[in-house]
Amino acid sequence: MEKMLVIALPKGRLLDPSILLLKQLGILPKGLTESSRRLIHDAEDAGVRVLLVRAVDIATYVEYGAADMGIAGKDLLLEQMRDVYEPVDLVYGSCKVVLAQPEPKEKDLTSKQEGKASLQTKLRVATKYPNITESYFLEKGIPIEIVKLYGSIELAPLVGLADQIVDLSSSGETLRAHHLSVVEEIVQCSARLIVNRASLRLKYPMIQSMIDTIKKAVKV
Repeated sequence: MEKMLVIALPKGRLLDPSILLLKQLGILPKGLTESSRRLIHDAEDAGVRVLLVRAVDIATYVEYGAADMGIAGKDLLLEQMRDVYEPVDLVYGSCKVVLAQPEPKEKDLTSKQEGKASLQTKLRVATKYPNITESYFLEKGIPIEIVKLYGSIELAPLVGLADQIVDLSSSGETLRAHHLSVVEEIVQCSARLIVNRASLRLKYPMIQSMIDTIKKAVKV
């Protein structure tokens, strides 16, 4: 394994384009598909081992050296602030982290919500990105209360849990379906190649060659 280059791929929406990228590079392990149940796949001829990891854990695997390289969404990299080297924007998986709130006609659903809102001294923002959210509002000098959620973020303002949300959006269809409108785009995101800093030194020829090949493939 020490002689192999270990690459962590994220399960979920970035997996299919990541597999296509490996295929384009000619290093796709046999049996590696989007529906694969195996978590470790070797392409011995190419000297590559692929790990399938939850997207939220990719940067952790890379920072701690369990993987030499990985593919992670920029949103998670900004949120987790892991100490990894980020040499290539892979372009695919384009989306954005946005601030959104209910459209005017949906903003006050009940008199109870109006009463709760009047008692609040801070804007309440629901998100699964507390660090990105805190940095954004801190820069604007706006005091907020963050409500950390793990899913269904768009529901929070509709039931009075929050005034606004900070969430990931690609097409905006989910926001529109829940009568939410974008207040501001916080940051554009896409898939990024990340590298363990120690591996970059110890396996420099292999890793730099892979970085150069990937840059050519995505035309960076």
